[in-house]
Amino acid sequence: MFNGRDPRIDFFRGLALIFIFWDHIPHNPLGQITLRNIGFSDAAEVFVFLAGYAAVLAYGKVLQRDGYLIACVKILRRTWVLYVVHIFLLAMLMGIVFYANSHVQTRDLVEEMGLTHFITNPQQALTDELLLRFKPNLMDPLPLYIVLLAGLAIALPLLLRHTWAVVGISMAVYLMAPKLGWNLANFSDGVWYFNPVTWQFLFVLGGAAAIHGQRPRAPQTRPLLRQPLFLAAAVYSLLAGLITVSWRWPEIHDALMPAAISELLYPISKTDLSPPRLLHFLALAYVTAKLLPDRRWTQNWLAGQTCRMGRYSLEVFCLGVLLAPLADMVNALADEHWSMQVLTALVGVGLMALLAAWLDLNKRLGRPVQMTAA
Repeated sequence: MFNGRDPRIDFFRGLALIFIFWDHIPHNPLGQITLRNIGFSDAAEVFVFLAGYAAVLAYGKVLQRDGYLIACVKILRRTWVLYVVHIFLLAMLMGIVFYANSHVQTRDLVEEMGLTHFITNPQQALTDELLLRFKPNLMDPLPLYIVLLAGLAIALPLLLRHTWAVVGISMAVYLMAPKLGWNLANFSDGVWYFNPVTWQFLFVLGGAAAIHGQRPRAPQTRPLLRQPLFLAAAVYSLLAGLITVSWRWPEIHDALMPAAISELLYPISKTDLSPPRLLHFLALAYVTAKLLPDRRWTQNWLAGQTCRMGRYSLEVFCLGVLLAPLADMVNALADEHWSMQVLTALVGVGLMALLAAWLDLNKRLGRPVQMTAA
């Protein structure tokens, strides 16, 4: 049922990692061209959706080939790896932030990064870290992925056999969670910034899309402009982009936005993945899939580098988390000059690409040599 790796998925995962890195550098000019500036959703939705897509694609194949027990063990083993990476990544991030804070006199980077809890109560912070309750800035996506992937160990067989039933149950939980206040606890009586109870719906939708994408479909002969669903998705994406851009000028936004639409639209919660965010991402993903139906465009050099970053998304994400405060420190020491901000953003992406290239080379060198007959 499941075919090989789709380079388009790797490309957009890599692109999401670049956008996440740029968004995590304060005042970064290149952060103005990321997804969050052209609509209600941002790279986080791309990351979670494609994580669900890739996970179901990979472990669904294992389940069909080796059975549920082996697939479950592999999922839980990967979850454990992610958990251990999270612990070590947080320790390294704290060291970098404390180092950067000692060199930057104009800002308190420790407070900005949400590390004050560790300063004021280190013993409790260590306990909270082990329980995934202490998540400084930049660290939220990884604990979310850990919880979602662990849940996949239970949901995968049902998702493969009864896809739309699982999607329906997931949607019901998504809709009820904000009303009933369902979320996981954070330190200091807080809650997770990325609510796993609501974001699981996007993860499940990604898995359902992977299953649907493996099924044969009749070729679409009608032009895109004559397909109602494509037109609706394109119009919604465009309107969301215009509204997002108007936020830069509150007076114009308030004057043009009808009160009825404003009451229906706001607040747009990222924590609970509010419907406007979810619909914007789904509309944007649908339009993109329709405009890029084949894989040929991923074969150029630049797209290939981005695809490779997507193939090693965990390692590249971790490096981006560590590079962001270092780039912020360098920018602060340079008085936030725009040229230095652009340079650190590009150098960071270059280092992330180099890491992916090194990992790819290391993987190739580790493959056994196959002897062929002369």
